[in-house]
Amino acid sequence: MNNFLKTTTLTLAAVALGATLTAGSAYAGEWRGWNIHPPGYPVTIGMEKFAEIIKEKSGGELSAKVYNNGVLGDQPDAIQQVRLGGLDWAEFNLGPLGEVAPEANVVSLPFIFNNMDSMHKVMDGPVGEKISAGLEKVGLQPLAYYDSGARSFYNTKHPIETPADMKGLKFRVMSNDLYVQMVDALGGNATPMPYGEVFQSLKLGVIDGAENNYPSYDSSGHYEAAKYYSVTQHLILPECLCMNKKLYDGLSDADKKIVNDAAMESAEVQRAAWAEGAEKSKKEVEASGVKINEIKDKSAFQAAMKPIYDKFMKENPDVAPLVTAIQEAQK
Repeated sequence: MNNFLKTTTLTLAAVALGATLTAGSAYAGEWRGWNIHPPGYPVTIGMEKFAEIIKEKSGGELSAKVYNNGVLGDQPDAIQQVRLGGLDWAEFNLGPLGEVAPEANVVSLPFIFNNMDSMHKVMDGPVGEKISAGLEKVGLQPLAYYDSGARSFYNTKHPIETPADMKGLKFRVMSNDLYVQMVDALGGNATPMPYGEVFQSLKLGVIDGAENNYPSYDSSGHYEAAKYYSVTQHLILPECLCMNKKLYDGLSDADKKIVNDAAMESAEVQRAAWAEGAEKSKKEVEASGVKINEIKDKSAFQAAMKPIYDKFMKENPDVAPLVTAIQEAQK
């Protein structure tokens, strides 16, 4: 074989090999998983369980690693990276996902869920399947829904008993227009900002407060700067364990089953860890001197949300039936 033919043959072989590796990228290397939370957090425990199971059940052919503390980028960027395939898998709150998939946005309506059990019933049923279909359309393959508890407001100034107590206070919210509308409707000033900037912003007075669940309030250290936690439970937001859809679609049926089963098992582990961790975090922040107040009558808060619901239904007629379906499923 002359040098030209040899070179051409080697080049074509290399191209063919590259194409094979690309087509089989589901098996090429270790899947990189984005996680905003620290080690030991319930979400982290669930993700690590998922990685452990797929490796065990696939005999090592499937391998995944969890990168904690948002080291692979902030949440909006990570969402785009998983959609495009720059990252392989992740765990996202449905709040920010509502910015790319309207179906996911319905769970961000304040007070849409009655309690945690109601949320599980909805997300593990037909409504959850419809939300998953919406995420698939934008390049994300939902595998399971995790817990993120009930979010409440905390601040550096005083307890919140009524919407009047929020007047003029600056609250950090996640990047979703519904949260901006919610805080504005309650009389506060909404300030979207990356999660990693919240602690310093609280200490410096750039913002007066934020909103989150007990474990996040605890693990982030926000309780050190914002000592007033008011139990509004305005948002009970599911979280999505998901992966790049093309990556998922490239798996064999057998490997899809491994991934699906592992995700569901990891969700059971995460939900149990969440319930335990939430109670533990509540006790720990309370012991540190945080003043926790339960709001006995939320009717004033709920009444303030009506314009948000009306506006959402008008602007999103295609997903408005999902709102009704969620409400009906909880009756």
